[in-house]
Amino acid sequence: MTNHKTKYLKLVKHCTITLSIVVTTSLFTTAVSAQSNIRDLYPQLADLFNAFDVTQANAFEKIADINANPSTQAARDELQMNLNMSTSMSMSEMMAAGGGMDMGMNGPYQELEVQARMELLENMRGKYSDEEAEAAYDNSAPVNRHTAEVLKRGRSFETNLFNIYIDDSINDKQAAVAAAVEDYLSDDRHSVASIPKESTYLIEHLQANGFKTAFPLLSGFLWSQQWLQLAALQAVILENVDPQFSGGVDVALERFWNKVGSSGGMTMFPAPSELPMAPAIAPDLYSQSEDAAIIIDNLNVLETVITDILSYPNVENRDGLVDATIARFTNKTEDNIEYMDYLLFALRGGIYNQGGPAVGELMQSERNRSRAAMDMKHSMIMSTQ
Repeated sequence: MTNHKTKYLKLVKHCTITLSIVVTTSLFTTAVSAQSNIRDLYPQLADLFNAFDVTQANAFEKIADINANPSTQAARDELQMNLNMSTSMSMSEMMAAGGGMDMGMNGPYQELEVQARMELLENMRGKYSDEEAEAAYDNSAPVNRHTAEVLKRGRSFETNLFNIYIDDSINDKQAAVAAAVEDYLSDDRHSVASIPKESTYLIEHLQANGFKTAFPLLSGFLWSQQWLQLAALQAVILENVDPQFSGGVDVALERFWNKVGSSGGMTMFPAPSELPMAPAIAPDLYSQSEDAAIIIDNLNVLETVITDILSYPNVENRDGLVDATIARFTNKTEDNIEYMDYLLFALRGGIYNQGGPAVGELMQSERNRSRAAMDMKHSMIMSTQ
């Protein structure tokens, strides 16, 4: 091969790579430049998305404060004993006991949890600037700087996805979403994997069900927020597919407020009793971009595991456990599972239990068991915390 030909091939390769980078960057920049659209088109949703960050960050603090309150020591000791008993049950024993430790509306901290929910609902109804929302995790004492950066980057990715789907100037939505995924993953340290992580970790880690059992009002409250983020995405994607689905965001918002209900937790429609996941609540997102859907689900599972750790009674070294969880979900090569296993787990809890469809109708559960009870595996590990 002549020297001139070698130089020519190198030049072609360089131009191809450069063009690819320019196209990818252009697609992502187009998506980011549309961020004002969410406030122009859906101002209530824009306010809620910012408020969700503030609310979740404050929820971390409320949970930590209740767990550190000397007046809750007896309740924490009893809860720890009950949770330890639950993890040692066989599947048949769990089924006979109604699925394990599910205290419904009557959590162990009762008035303290009700008061926390009232204050968090006030947070959620507030209006916050983008800067205030971004600073919320930085100002939350229970999470360190690294965790805050992972959570903030995840929220930014979710917002970018929504903006892509509502921007009429972006004709190739899937290409724009792919560019947004690539940009999100470009910060390896602060991004979760786009490959499904071991799903049963959610129900088998040592502090599993700590959040749902210790704070049933707060878990339903925060999961309602995650439901709306997925439901709003599903609604705008459907609008792009078929004009008959126009107005879907308004339907999702109405259902969301019905799930949130009163300050004390009384609702017209039940809040999610299972963590909402994309294949159940935003199936069209999953069909268009498995990577984007899995990133969102990995983020939501990560956030739930963090709240499990913060909620579980009498745990030592919570900071270390949270750091280990962050490392697990930001690792792109380990603890991954097959896509079909992820999909089965995501759907196993049932659409109704995850909050119901964004715009369709589903008036009763299509499942008679929880995700934990439906899973073929069951943790037999006794927590020693």
